[in-house]
Amino acid sequence: MNRKALASVLLLCIALASVVVGVVYFIRRDRAALVDQFASDRQGQVEAAAREVADALDDAADDLRFAGELLSRPGSVTEHRRELLALLEVVGQYKALVVIDREAAQRFSIMDRRAGPAVTRGAVGTILMESAREALARPPGDILSSPPVAAIPGGWFRVFATSYAPSEDGPGGAVAVLVDTEPFFAPLKLIATGPEARLLLLGARGVPTPLSDATLVDWHKRLEAEAGSVPAFASLVQRMREGQRGTVRLSEGEAALLGLGAADAIAAYMPIRMRGGAHWSVATLATTQELRAHERGVILRVALGAFLVTFFLSVFGAYVVIASRRAVALQESRRHADRLAHLHEKTQKILDNIPSGVLALSSAGRITAVNQALRERLPPTAVGAQLPEAFPHAPTAVVDRLTSLVEGACSAERVLSLHGEPLALFGEEGQYRIHAVPLERHDPEVRVLLVVEDLSNVHALESQLVRAEKLATVGMLAAGIAHEIGTPLGVVRGRAEYVLGKLGAQHPQGAGVQVIIEQIDRVSRTIRQLLDFSRVQPPTAVRGVALGPLLRGVQELLHGEAERRKVRVDVDVPEPMPALSADPDQLQQVVLNLTLNACDACEPGGTVRIAAHVEAPGEPGAWSGVRVTVRDDGCGIPPESLNRVFDPFFTTKKRGQGTGLGLTVVAQLVRNHGGRIELDSKPGQGTCVTLWWPATASAPGEERHAV
Repeated sequence: MNRKALASVLLLCIALASVVVGVVYFIRRDRAALVDQFASDRQGQVEAAAREVADALDDAADDLRFAGELLSRPGSVTEHRRELLALLEVVGQYKALVVIDREAAQRFSIMDRRAGPAVTRGAVGTILMESAREALARPPGDILSSPPVAAIPGGWFRVFATSYAPSEDGPGGAVAVLVDTEPFFAPLKLIATGPEARLLLLGARGVPTPLSDATLVDWHKRLEAEAGSVPAFASLVQRMREGQRGTVRLSEGEAALLGLGAADAIAAYMPIRMRGGAHWSVATLATTQELRAHERGVILRVALGAFLVTFFLSVFGAYVVIASRRAVALQESRRHADRLAHLHEKTQKILDNIPSGVLALSSAGRITAVNQALRERLPPTAVGAQLPEAFPHAPTAVVDRLTSLVEGACSAERVLSLHGEPLALFGEEGQYRIHAVPLERHDPEVRVLLVVEDLSNVHALESQLVRAEKLATVGMLAAGIAHEIGTPLGVVRGRAEYVLGKLGAQHPQGAGVQVIIEQIDRVSRTIRQLLDFSRVQPPTAVRGVALGPLLRGVQELLHGEAERRKVRVDVDVPEPMPALSADPDQLQQVVLNLTLNACDACEPGGTVRIAAHVEAPGEPGAWSGVRVTVRDDGCGIPPESLNRVFDPFFTTKKRGQGTGLGLTVVAQLVRNHGGRIELDSKPGQGTCVTLWWPATASAPGEERHAV
């Protein structure tokens, strides 16, 4: 009998060793597929970052062509200079500008007042003139990019130039702009932040930019003399100069020379093209050392598991041999009994000290044991009771679900779970993960274990982290918005001032043009506020604001929009009404955003009602101030979306009709003023937004807020 047991153990060990060898073989065979997938992922990252950079360069090229279009239109040098000065002040990356005519003579030049002395030196003006003259030889709209301006430290400043065709009212010429290109290439920094990746960025003339890794730049300089030492890297540089895209695999030795560690490396590269201009080329070199370490870890874990299983099988074989001896049967039984008692005590201590709640149920459905984590939340009479008696504060439907879960696990003989569902187990609703674990049928006192994990705190932390990440992205988005909106706003404002100057203040249309300029200024202030959105700052221009004129001003401002949508906007403000303590522009922005959202939710023929009421404190510590409500009879908000409407970038509107920032900005402004905002909505019955706003101690006098 002993020989049979030993033979069985030996055969099991041989089978296990065969499995381990097979697993190692398949891991190594699939390593090439993992490397290919790794290369594909790196290529995708490079393409996404390069696409953002290309969009930024195309925006700069479009600005340059737009400047050429402005110069082609009729107008004096002073007018053209003022229009281009607005462009230079709005776009922070533009530092200087030169315009020449078709005879290569300078018409005028502009320098950014915020630029340092390195930009205003004479050498920069010479480079601008040379680039503008060189652009005259190219077709209109074709963008010329100069090498990095050596006179300015850092290596990021380049000159973009283009020619513009003559028109019937003006001669042609060329315009050149000194551009700080470092912000354009900022997305590339995100794909090479770790120590396992390196970045190589070749400029429009094939020379590495300051964003490139220092080791790669050094090898780039040594390629002509030592190309044989790094053939794959030399091939990569050649392909980048030719504007190709793809991936290159570098051997372990070549990767070590390039500072990527002792493992193969993958280089993903692609060009960054500017419409109508030259191209840059970017590449990331990433080591596969992590893949190799993962492979070794898997092999080590498999080998360790095989060793442990072999060890336990050997112990089992020895136990079989010993158990076959009748003389020591009683001693072995007593030893195992002591071992079981020790394990039972250890198990009880472990159960009492784990954070998850565990209770044991008998075959009859009675609770036979409860660990410490759950004992504190159940009634003292829980042990020996049924599930409904153990959870007296839980709704009947919740208890029925627990009972069904336990019965299903016992009948199916497998673990059944409820994953992260909102349940009111202890009176208040929370997030719980519940597992029903069936045990052997031999012990009717412990037939099934019910494990209760409270995920409420984890869920709350996850929600806070998601909101924090969304708020962090607002700062990044604000720079793009300022660039995209600021440039056309500056041009529109310049043209409006020009028209107002031509018409004169007494002209019948002069007041309308002045309103356009004021609204452009307000939008500009909104852009600046968006840039500061991620920092909680108190309002800077708080004073007493008369609510009635402000609400009627919003009604007048939205009159045309309401008529277009066939929606009626009513305002109900009783008199007298105390003044609100607010920044007038921010208060107007809050009411305007809420009213526009209400109009969007209404069908033709709907009504939006804006009302205000004075709230006097009914008891000590209660709220006192003004309550403003914006109510509509539109489509309403689904219940599952109510707790997300104030999150950044969340919107229930169709794609392209909303950014998801309106209510987020409203909530931020209300909190900054010491107020609060509440929302009540039912699908099909409309939505009501309530603002609780503090009032000032004194009357507002005759102050009126301009709309």
